[in-house]
Amino acid sequence: MRIGELATGTGVSVRALRYYEEQNLLTSERTPSGQRQYPDSAIDRVLLIQQLYAAGLTSKSIADLLPCVVNGEATPELLTRLAAERDHIDTRIADLTTARTRLNAVITAATTNLRTGQHCQRP
Repeated sequence: MRIGELATGTGVSVRALRYYEEQNLLTSERTPSGQRQYPDSAIDRVLLIQQLYAAGLTSKSIADLLPCVVNGEATPELLTRLAAERDHIDTRIADLTTARTRLNAVITAATTNLRTGQHCQRP
């Protein structure tokens, strides 16, 4: 498939796909006219890259981990690194959950104050 088709199939911009290639996260073949051609498996790979970015990994980390994740191979060092990334994500989730709880409390208090006619006074 061509780069535009991969972009459409994954929801990732053409620019991002080119960046993935620059970072050695994704590979393509070139047609005689110079257009990029991707295998059908590129869709799953791009979606995995997106998930790893969303988890907070850098392109360098993803490039190091991707071959092992895709091939299912794991060394003790890789498992340690993946566990550390997972722990980092767990910490971020806990922080976001705490922030959401606080926001919910503020929204509840503000809604109650509006119903009773009380308004926030600025200092």
